[in-house]
Amino acid sequence: MTRILKTLKHKAWLAWLPLFVMTALMSSAHAAPTASFSAATSGTTKSLTLTATVNVADADIGRTGNYYAGFNFGSSWYFLTPQGWTAFNSGPVPVLATTTLNSGSAVLFANTDLSSYIGAKLYIGYGLTESDMINNGKHAVVYTVVADTAKLGPAAVLLGSSASYAILAKSAVSTVPASAITGDVGVSPAATSFLTGFSLTLIGTTSATSPQVTGSLYGADMTPPTNSNLTTAVLDMQTAYTDAAGRPTPDFLNLGAGNIGGRTLTGGLYKWGTSVTIPTDLVISGGADDVWIFQIAGDLSISAAKRITLSGGAQAKNIFWQVAGQVLIETGAHFQGNILSQTAITMQTGASLAGRALSQTMVALDSATVVKPAP
Repeated sequence: MTRILKTLKHKAWLAWLPLFVMTALMSSAHAAPTASFSAATSGTTKSLTLTATVNVADADIGRTGNYYAGFNFGSSWYFLTPQGWTAFNSGPVPVLATTTLNSGSAVLFANTDLSSYIGAKLYIGYGLTESDMINNGKHAVVYTVVADTAKLGPAAVLLGSSASYAILAKSAVSTVPASAITGDVGVSPAATSFLTGFSLTLIGTTSATSPQVTGSLYGADMTPPTNSNLTTAVLDMQTAYTDAAGRPTPDFLNLGAGNIGGRTLTGGLYKWGTSVTIPTDLVISGGADDVWIFQIAGDLSISAAKRITLSGGAQAKNIFWQVAGQVLIETGAHFQGNILSQTAITMQTGASLAGRALSQTMVALDSATVVKPAP
């Protein structure tokens, strides 16, 4: 008990009373039909900042009531009072402040190390009285202390300005309609005429649109700044390829002799001196910040109607396929991640990609779908 009280008092908990009550809760923030409570956090459990929000019900706005902030760890309870955090065993629930009720937000603590209190829950609430708070549900858990998770895998590959494109190629991008592309499409040093099958509509001399593209299309013969932007993006794409190819000390070498179908792959650096095939479904599993880099000396292919799926919070934006040879996504297959190919990327009929197709030669689509991942 003494340890947690010292932590709550001294580990960067703010001057909560004037900030929480005077600044936030007396603000003119919006009301709500019913009471609600939430919190936003930043940082890690070892250095956590938490901002709590109270939405006071319409019927309670302007009335005099109490605010409460409680911390539950195991079987122990602690409540924030004007004198600081105090242990609570029985009797009336300690009050943070009695004042005019209004909605608002406030930082309850900043840069605080709570790593010794995994599983602890932070409650906030208000009520005209204690019984009003409890009986009418005017309180909620707004945060549960969780352990920091270790990031798996190498540092992400920096795509630079090539990240702005769903598809970027040097020699050509073609489509057999109707494909569906979410994100921009670019070709350079090839000209706009090497964007084929798109039924382009030129927008002045700097971009074009297509019924198949949610975004813009660009060619190297367009006028500034388009042409120079494309030159930079292609150079960034090549730099990213070189970076991915040059990462040392793989975690996995020649896994499955190049056949990775049916596996579940965690974050890490993977390397093959051969081609890689995905003849059955593949799972990429890991946290939202984990990174996967696949270094492939030969070709890469996924069989028809097979899928790469993500689990555990893994994100397509953190997956990088560096392929020296060709990439083939067969009919109806679904692929995930950023493809950095030194040669061609081909997507057959009904194939789909959640990621980017970045090729140092061409990209060919046949009624395919490409969706650029969120940043």
